[in-house]
Amino acid sequence: MDFKEQIIRLYEEKPADYTSAHRELFNQFMDQLNKGVIRSAEKQEGTWIVNSWVKMGILIGFRMGSLAEMGWSSSKSFFDKDTLPEKQVFLKDQIRIVPGGTSIRNGCYIAPGVGIMPPAFINVGAYVDSGTLVDSHALVGSCAQIGKDVHLSAGAMIGGVLEPIGSCPVIIEDGVFVGGNTGIYEGVIVRRRAVIASGTILTASTPVYDAVNDNYLPKEAGKAVTLPENAVVVPGSRPLKSNHEFSVYCPIIIKYRDEKTEMSVILEQDLRQSLD
Repeated sequence: MDFKEQIIRLYEEKPADYTSAHRELFNQFMDQLNKGVIRSAEKQEGTWIVNSWVKMGILIGFRMGSLAEMGWSSSKSFFDKDTLPEKQVFLKDQIRIVPGGTSIRNGCYIAPGVGIMPPAFINVGAYVDSGTLVDSHALVGSCAQIGKDVHLSAGAMIGGVLEPIGSCPVIIEDGVFVGGNTGIYEGVIVRRRAVIASGTILTASTPVYDAVNDNYLPKEAGKAVTLPENAVVVPGSRPLKSNHEFSVYCPIIIKYRDEKTEMSVILEQDLRQSLD
């Protein structure tokens, strides 16, 4: 039985008591998550595929673990499942973590060259690729997939999802700029080099209007919207069908990335270079 099959079997069995062999299997699983060998979702031939068995493995950790005290300092502790402690990061990992309250949960992959400003939180199952900046008060939720050279501005909330296990996590592809105080949730996929303006909220149920092409972005039933490459999205509104005196929130693609857009994010590029 291969590694994947062992995880699926343990998830489905739900034993009343977990053995040392179960613990060892889970520890191997977490080690592979930490190294980025396995991911909760990955791109295959242009399509993002959910690896449900990886989510199963994470959920095993919650079932298996017991609440334990974990020392933060001589005067402060925190309390979590003993299977999901804080991730240990070392200088050899070449991750820049500025002092001031950031926490990274064990079982996530943070690539060399990532910069993290305080305070930020990265949850289990997340994948953050090289050259990305996670700014102050930003969240990378459980199983969220963040590509290369992404900027998550201050206060950006990237939602997480563990259950249902087949649900796609939020995915932010390479080169995306996410503005401050944004919220991207419920399996939204943001394609390469898109720009999400400050204050924009994107969810599975939020219609997104493409003002360039004069239509609403299509989406499959039960799935979240996918923002196209180079889209520049701002907060907007649309009239209610039942009463045009009132409007409801609606993100709008006002254009696709151009030279003017490139100039607006040049400060972010300079900041990233300072992290190299």
